Amino acid sequence: MAKTQDPTAMMKDIMGAFPVDTKAMEDAFKTTATLNEKLSGVALEAAEKSTEISAKWAKDTLTKLADMSKAKAEPADYAKAMTDFASAQAEVASENMAAFAEIAKKVQMDTVELMMAAGKDISEDASAAVKKATNDATAAAKKATSAATAK
Repeated sequence: MAKTQDPTAMMKDIMGAFPVDTKAMEDAFKTTATLNEKLSGVALEAAEKSTEISAKWAKDTLTKLADMSKAKAEPADYAKAMTDFASAQAEVASENMAAFAEIAKKVQMDTVELMMAAGKDISEDASAAVKKATNDATAAAKKATSAATAK
C-alpha cells in the first residue's frame, strides 16, 4: 500500500529550510521608531515656537487695546487711537505671519532631511536583509538538494 504523506510535516520541513530573519525585522522597527522620534521632535519644536509667537502677539495686542481704550480729551483722539491701533496690528500681523512662515519652512527642510536619511537607512537595511535572505535561501536549497540526492 502507498504511504500518504503528511502535509503538516511537509510544511514544517519547508518552513524549517527557509528560516525567517527576525533581526532584519527588529532593525526595521528600530529605524522606524527612531524616525518617528525625530519627526515628533520637529513637530513639537514647531508647535512650541508657534505658541510663543501667538502668545507674544496676543500680549502685544492686549497692551495696545489697553492704550486705545483710555479716555481721550478730544473726540478726534479716539479716531486717531483707532487708526494707530489698526495700523500697528497690520504691521505686527505681517511680521508674525513671516515668523510662522519661517517655522513652516524649517519644519519642511528638517522633514525632508529626515526622510532622505531614513530612506538611505531603510534602503541599506533592505539591501542587507535581501542579501542575507538570498544567501540563506541558497544554502537551504543546496542543503535540500544534497539531502534529496543522498536518498
